[in-house]
Amino acid sequence: MSARRGMRRLAPLAALALLLATAPALAQDLLIRNATVHTATARGTLQGADVLVRNGRIAAIGTRLDAAGATVVEANGKPLTPALFAGITAIGIDEVSGEDATTDTTLALGAGSKEMVVRPEFDVTLAFNPDSLLVPVARVEGLGFTVLAAGTGEGGSIIGGQGAVMRLDGGDQPAGPKLLFVQLGGGSAAGLVGGSRAAQWMLLDQLVDEVRGRIPAGSNAALLTPAGRDTLKRYLDGGGRLVVRVDRAADIRQLLRWSKRHGVQVAIRGGGEAWRVASELAAAKVPVFVDPLDNLPSNFDRIHATLENAARLRAAGAIVGFSQAGDSSHNARKIRQLAGNAVAHGLPWEDGLAGLTRVPAEAFGVGGELGGIAPGMRADLVLWDGDPLDVASLARQVWFDGRAIPMHSRQTELRDRYLRPAPDATRGDLPRAYSTPAH
Repeated sequence: MSARRGMRRLAPLAALALLLATAPALAQDLLIRNATVHTATARGTLQGADVLVRNGRIAAIGTRLDAAGATVVEANGKPLTPALFAGITAIGIDEVSGEDATTDTTLALGAGSKEMVVRPEFDVTLAFNPDSLLVPVARVEGLGFTVLAAGTGEGGSIIGGQGAVMRLDGGDQPAGPKLLFVQLGGGSAAGLVGGSRAAQWMLLDQLVDEVRGRIPAGSNAALLTPAGRDTLKRYLDGGGRLVVRVDRAADIRQLLRWSKRHGVQVAIRGGGEAWRVASELAAAKVPVFVDPLDNLPSNFDRIHATLENAARLRAAGAIVGFSQAGDSSHNARKIRQLAGNAVAHGLPWEDGLAGLTRVPAEAFGVGGELGGIAPGMRADLVLWDGDPLDVASLARQVWFDGRAIPMHSRQTELRDRYLRPAPDATRGDLPRAYSTPAH
């Protein structure tokens, strides 16, 4: 048989092998029957409802829906929600925080020098690792998407760079538009501009002047590269949102004035004192992603922090979401506890769920795809054994595009391994950790 004929004969086999290899990733048809469906949309909560999924998307929500060949899951009245927001994190770009080789969050060009480095074109999504062990740890807890944040650490600048929404379904491409990360106020961001908050605003205005051509690109005073100017111009022209880490009420007011003056869309991350400017935030329709456990004056930017921050913001009409202030990546599952604490301190329950679903999806540009249960949206769903905002509840099953994911992770595997009965020296099937080397 000639080589050419052999290649023709192998081609169909190769195509079949490729199809089989990709089959698990294909969208599934699914009917979840008799659930308490928290839609996170204007329809609110539906009791005893069915959710039908076709080709990976929500096809219908109602009662006594016809399965018509779809896999049927009996919910028995248990809560069904959209897959939840994991917060603004470094999941997939920060594996072991203490090991530099596994962290990709921060650009450090110019570290140790006096030169200010401003590189808004830096994009952390290029380093995202879908095989990170943090991904399954988060998603078995009902978390379906996160926002990767570019850091502004030592050697960086007040502008960290770009990130985006990433689904935790095993893919490696951003699910939404790019976001630009900025840090203002005290701490390291102030240190990088000589310790002066006023210098931050001076530099931000200079960057605007560069983009608008008021400072020539070749000027000795220029801070941006050509790519940096193009990137920043897109945000100044309304093509993206700035996510600004800021806490002090006075700094938030200054941010609102600056963003209005330049026509820039912003979202606030942190907002420890945001409740003090709640009416201004509501009027500007600026979403605020708070940590409801931030209730102590841990620094001079958070003197007025309170457990009622989320409730007071929402009562004033502000848009409220959640993100952890601490180790948001390795402990992403705790974000449900944050939302539950906000509800315990006055935030309505539906707003607590919205802060983990609809609010982040809409704020970060994926509102038509994620964060709700409605016809046409992705079937990224979670069936719970109890109240999803109760830390004692667990996810019974998580689906991405209607595909049920394995409900295990490295942590559950370790749990199961070490919950075995006490080692028996006569057994030969124990893991190596239980065996004693012969002497």
